[in-house]
Amino acid sequence: MVQASERRGLAVEPREIKHEDDINLRITWADGRLCRYRAVDLRRACPCAQCVNEWTGERMLRPEAISDDVTISDISVVGRYALNFRWSDGHETGIYSFRYLRDLCEAT
Repeated sequence: MVQASERRGLAVEPREIKHEDDINLRITWADGRLCRYRAVDLRRACPCAQCVNEWTGERMLRPEAISDDVTISDISVVGRYALNFRWSDGHETGIYSFRYLRDLCEAT
């Protein structure tokens, strides 16, 4: 049982976060899993209150409203648990927890 808990912890602990270029992000997790993210996919998955209704969980952001050409302008680490992106479309309020980023990776 302890080993399963440890694996879950390692699964959401990034070992390396690499902003490869304006449209690609790579995270290597402590458990060895390598995940690649495209800017447009991350932007369309923004978890902020503007993009997702806080009360219902309904996604308010329509994917087609985000240009396929959106890029990552900047990335900052939030505490020890998340990333915040500044996007080329000016949006910057989403806080992407490491758990959320790992879940996005596993869903693809």
